[in-house]
Amino acid sequence: MTSGPKARSTKPTASFLAVAGARLIEKGFDSYMADFREVTRRAARRFAERDWHAGVADATERLDLYPTRVQDLVDKLRALHGDRAQDRLVWAATKAVYSGRIAHRHDCELAETFYNSITRKIFATVGVDQDIEFVHSDFSTVPRTDYWPVTSRFEAPGDLPGLIESILEKISPPAPFRDRARSARRVAERLERTFDAAVGRAEVLDAVFYRRKGAYIIGRIDVGGVWHPLVLALLNTDEGMVVDAVLTDSDAVSILFSFTRSHFHVDLEPAHEVVAFLSSLMPHKRLAELYIGIGHHKHGKTLLYRDVMAHLASSTEIFDVAPGIPGLVMITFTMPDYEYVFKVIRDHFPPVKSVTRTRVKERYRLVFRHDRAGRLVEAQEFEHLSFDRDRFAPRLLDELVDEAGKTVHLDGDSVVIDHCYIERRVTPLNLYVEKADFDAARRAVVDYGTAIGEMARTGIFPGDLLLKNFGVTRHGRVVSYDYDELSLIEELNFRKIPQAREVDDEMSDQPWFGVGPNDIFPEEFRSFLGLSGELREAFETENRDLFDVDWWKSMQDRLAAGEIIDIRPYWDRYRIPWQERTSA
Repeated sequence: MTSGPKARSTKPTASFLAVAGARLIEKGFDSYMADFREVTRRAARRFAERDWHAGVADATERLDLYPTRVQDLVDKLRALHGDRAQDRLVWAATKAVYSGRIAHRHDCELAETFYNSITRKIFATVGVDQDIEFVHSDFSTVPRTDYWPVTSRFEAPGDLPGLIESILEKISPPAPFRDRARSARRVAERLERTFDAAVGRAEVLDAVFYRRKGAYIIGRIDVGGVWHPLVLALLNTDEGMVVDAVLTDSDAVSILFSFTRSHFHVDLEPAHEVVAFLSSLMPHKRLAELYIGIGHHKHGKTLLYRDVMAHLASSTEIFDVAPGIPGLVMITFTMPDYEYVFKVIRDHFPPVKSVTRTRVKERYRLVFRHDRAGRLVEAQEFEHLSFDRDRFAPRLLDELVDEAGKTVHLDGDSVVIDHCYIERRVTPLNLYVEKADFDAARRAVVDYGTAIGEMARTGIFPGDLLLKNFGVTRHGRVVSYDYDELSLIEELNFRKIPQAREVDDEMSDQPWFGVGPNDIFPEEFRSFLGLSGELREAFETENRDLFDVDWWKSMQDRLAAGEIIDIRPYWDRYRIPWQERTSA
């Protein structure tokens, strides 16, 4: 008796899964980018309609798009692959197919990062795996086909107001100007006072940048054969749109794009061309920060990781404890010649800290999604990093293993860090004040108070006000980088200290009144400053509102009423008058 024909296996082949998976990932990326563009394009309408609340909601929605789309796609891929979801042969083939599919895309660098987000979520890869992810881009240059230029040129020899008005006419939000010709004259007057030589021409990005209540036209001007930045900051007032400020130096533009600010919404592609132009205006700013600044924060993370690896390959320095007073919640380390720091959460906190590991992560997530007002350092969250053991100072390695053993472990000659934050390095404020000359120290402590006030205007209370929890950027701005005690001010109860019942109460080192867990006493802030003499006097004189309970309550009331409080991302000296001057 003979048997019938052998049944064919219906199990999909590796090549089938590779092709199907690559198609599914590219389709998922297309879907994500379509959603990203849709939310981004709303910004023009929000600005024109002065619908600030919707703009804030859009910013949060866009931040949440990426993880949502990635998780949805991971679920679909796991269903497609079945028991071969972590088959490295399948994924190596998938990477090759996917690389071919995106080779001619103008956003191929973003597509590669999207792919990496998928594989790292599926495999939880320790370190990097060049067989299944794009450790380095497959493309030395991004394709330059099938897209339009991202800038426009403007020329009006001998007619600077006319040149500026041409820019405002072509590249502006869809809102009526209060008086476009007047704004153009004001800008021209400022440029003529700023530069000795005549302005010959301008080159401007073809889309407006939006963030919070501001809109920005970003370009550059040719002054005597030398290009200088040109940023026109627009406000939409009750009486119409006006140019509020003119930025013409790289530092001012860099502050506008600071790593302490929320991301811009700009409807302009390809991203790499936009970033290249921005880099010409801010040559000292890393490409990672520029991608993050226009909303492509995941690709910014990719570039940051590549930058870390490149620095390690080119430097002989080792990781060591970062300068400053050690944190009770975080272990912070860096390399002496590197501008980023690494932060790992300790396993246990002393009793004085009433936070948990989960709470710390939630606070960092809050900062990422919240309006940072230029005062909160954006931290990039990384998982499963691996470094050579010999790149760590012995004292740092001992501390990491002993104090953060739930997160850091040794694997042969490697140090594996399962979770950490990487953020820009700043000079701790307490160290800055000790070493700076008096004038610089005074500016810093005054700006320290301004920083606290601006955070309050966005609904944030930094919690621990000690100087060691704040830092000074290379531009001299004071920012916060310690978030374990950060709170929304809506959660807090600002109180005056009750009057003492008797002299012994005032002399006691214990409060004579009940204190709730969310009670804050602004009068006590003076005791946390760590300042004395003229520096303390300067702080208290310039920031007296911070000690006033009624001021904090007024912030709570204004925010609860839905007000989006103005915080301009440039100094007053860059502002221009809205009104025509009158003769004396």
